[in-house]
Amino acid sequence: MNPFEAVKQNTSARQVAEFYGAKVNKNGMCQCPFHNDKTPSMKIDDRFYCFGCNETGDAVDYVSKLFGIGLREAAIKICEDMSLEYDKTTQKTKSVSRPIRPQKSEAQIFAEAQKYIYKVLSDFHGMLKKWKKEYEPRSPDEEFHPRFVEALQEIDRVEYHLDTLLEGDSTDRASLVSEQEKKVVGIAERLKRCKEIQAESFDDDIKTRSYRITRDLER
Repeated sequence: MNPFEAVKQNTSARQVAEFYGAKVNKNGMCQCPFHNDKTPSMKIDDRFYCFGCNETGDAVDYVSKLFGIGLREAAIKICEDMSLEYDKTTQKTKSVSRPIRPQKSEAQIFAEAQKYIYKVLSDFHGMLKKWKKEYEPRSPDEEFHPRFVEALQEIDRVEYHLDTLLEGDSTDRASLVSEQEKKVVGIAERLKRCKEIQAESFDDDIKTRSYRITRDLER
């Protein structure tokens, strides 16, 4: 059985799309990988159809368009990646009964990295604004607090990065993700430590207040 028949008899466009990283909702809709799709506009089951860019086809067409390869190459790729047996004889094609592990596409990996970086930078921006207000000098003679200085130095830069992630073109966003990914991990760890310190301070404050209330009641 040739690879086209193997794919047709053993899988669907939806199964193939999910294998290569698509997330299909309960209505059978997913984001189209063939255009800049911000909301699910592709209906997918045995075949797929995008209401946004009008791309349509079966499982082989989907993989052909996704990876930019020919139809035969796409059919063979599906068979090999999803462990479907095929040959040129009339032997029945069998699916190897081992669990299929979905693989994320490069577009999905990039989207997740961009989302993570945006969230961390948003949290960092909020913390900087808080520091700018809390540690602002109360008099001309008061020495600048290091956190106030950092807020002044970093707020504009962080806002620029957030604007790029929201409104920049694909090249700018890709460049920013590549440059900032490691730095953002460090910022995330710092934010986590700050939250832990704040939680500990809050707990200590609650304990102190409880002690004072108990002491006053015992008097």
